[in-house]
Formats: sequence, C-alpha cells, structure tokens
Amino acid sequence: EVDFWIMPIIQGFVQIEELVVNYSESSDDDKSSPETPPQESTCIDDVHPTFLVALISRRSRHRAGMRYKRRGVDKNGNVANYVETEQLIHVHNHTLSFIQTRGSVPVFWSQVGYRYNPRPRLDKSENETVSCFRAHFEEQLKNYKKQVIINLVDQTGREKIIGDAYLKQVLLYNNANLTYVSFDFHEHW
Repeated sequence: EVDFWIMPIIQGFVQIEELVVNYSESSDDDKSSPETPPQESTCIDDVHPTFLVALISRRSRHRAGMRYKRRGVDKNGNVANYVETEQLIHVHNHTLSFIQTRGSVPVFWSQVGYRYNPRPRLDKSENETVSCFRAHFEEQLKNYKKQVIINLVDQTGREKIIGDAYLKQVLLYNNANLTYVSFDFHEHW
C-alpha cells in the first residue's frame, strides 16, 4: 500500500505540438500559368487538418553514465546510455507511432582516459560476450518484435575493433528478426 508515496517519473524529454496543414496555399511551382484552373483541396476535412505530434524520449535507468565513462553491455544485457524515442502523430482519429532506440554497442568494451576520443578496447572475449549480447536483443525483440540495427561506428578508424565485434555478434546470433545495416557517416561527412 505504498503506491500513494510513489511518483512515476522519467529521465527524458516530452514535447507535444499541434500542427495545422493548409492545403489551399500552393507553391510557386503549382502556379505555372494564369490559365491553370484552381485546384480543389484534396484534404477530407472541410477545415485545415490538424495533427497532434508528440515526441517522447526515455532514458534507461540501467547503465546510465557519462560519455567515455560508461560503454558497452553489462552481464544482464543492458547497454550503456540507452534511450527509447517515440514519435506519435494523431490525425483523423488515427494515432501512428514510430519508435527508435539507441545505445552503446552491446559488447564488452570501454574507453580509458579523459582526452578527446580515447581509443576503444574490448574488455572480454567473443565467447564471454555471446550470452549478454543475446540477452540484450532478446529483450529488444520481446518489446519491439523486429529491429533494424544501424551501426554508426567508424568502420575504418580507431572504432573499427568495436564495429567488427558488433558484426561478429550479430552473425553469431543469426536472428531473422534483426536487420543489420552499417552506415559509416564518417565517409559521408
């Protein structure tokens, strides 16, 4: 009977905005000539449609920490600095949701030192990592059913060791509900 004393809170961000779309305002491209007949509004509303948009980010209480101080996965499959962000759009009595998660690469790794961009290192072997990697993604798949993993680590520089370990664990896990994509934004910078 302590529920009265417990206040649910999140560490994160919430913003809700109402957006109005005016379909009757056409762009300069739509006004090609004076002879172009006026277009009927394609919206099903008689008035300008309104969209309610919400953005909610929730940071996990597990393995929270400062960048360069908390990295990788723990023995329970929790990754460092994990955040779930949900985008909700409500329009015409329908609500749409898109969820994106982010977190540290789920292998045992760390970065020692305080200087800018310290060199990462693997802290445990591939075999020691398998069960924790599996625990992480089993929880992800239980919550979200399917996952598209986008690996953003530098594939050629000092982070290559982490990216290679990540890919190796994905291949060992071999789950059809995971799609792995490597995107090295350093190449596209």
